[in-house]
Amino acid sequence: MGETLKTQTSGTEGIRGTGGTRGGKDGRGGLGNVLSGVAVAVGFVLFLGAFAWGAFTYRPYTVPTDSMMPTVNPGDRVIAQRIDGGQVRRGDVVVFTDHTWSDTPMVKRVVAIGGDTVKCCGTGGRLTLNGKELDEPYLKRALPEGVAEGAEPASDTPFEVTVPEGNLFLLGDQRSASLDSRSHLQEAGQGTVPRSAVQARVDALAWPTVKMLERPDTYASLPGGISRPGPLRPQLAAVAAGAALVLLGAAYGPLVRLLGRGRRREPAGAR
Repeated sequence: MGETLKTQTSGTEGIRGTGGTRGGKDGRGGLGNVLSGVAVAVGFVLFLGAFAWGAFTYRPYTVPTDSMMPTVNPGDRVIAQRIDGGQVRRGDVVVFTDHTWSDTPMVKRVVAIGGDTVKCCGTGGRLTLNGKELDEPYLKRALPEGVAEGAEPASDTPFEVTVPEGNLFLLGDQRSASLDSRSHLQEAGQGTVPRSAVQARVDALAWPTVKMLERPDTYASLPGGISRPGPLRPQLAAVAAGAALVLLGAAYGPLVRLLGRGRRREPAGAR
């Protein structure tokens, strides 16, 4: 009789132990499986949705020349937001195609928009915009022979252009090596290009350096201000969050099984 009771008691304990793992009383059972499945599903939606959003919003480009140094180096891979020409602001680094310049996309910085008068050079060799000197921290200036540090000109080609409405005046950041609006001053529009020629605005460097491209504050106080960054940061955050949810949800089942095996291997006396 005593042996029979012991067998029944042991069997009851075994059923309870199994039920605790599968039944969800300790949070590792049915509810845990449901939550892990939800996490995986939500993670896939975030991950794939952010990728689709990014593919619709952005386009990668490779910059082949050194005309935008030091902002963008030759061979750099950039991520550019697809935008309408009407969204362009002063200071933006844009990708555009103008067939009077080239049949291939080019990357330059917008320094003046329709109605602006841009001139070089003012006092200290700086670019002036509507009579106001611009501090251009993004420039890589080559010092001409005999020119003192701090007095180097923003352009070795003097010019003064009033930009037609609906057009843009574009320059490279490395002025001494850039074929830009200054090279087309004798053409119709004095080297300006229509806003409709713009395809995208560079938001970030993707390779070999990874960083966001900051908007220059020098244009912030001018009418229209500067553009806001695109949705690249939220997209990257959604991709990271989605990947984390998928990994955590997928790891739940194996982790529970591993813990269950460890408990079953404990000696009977340890209970």
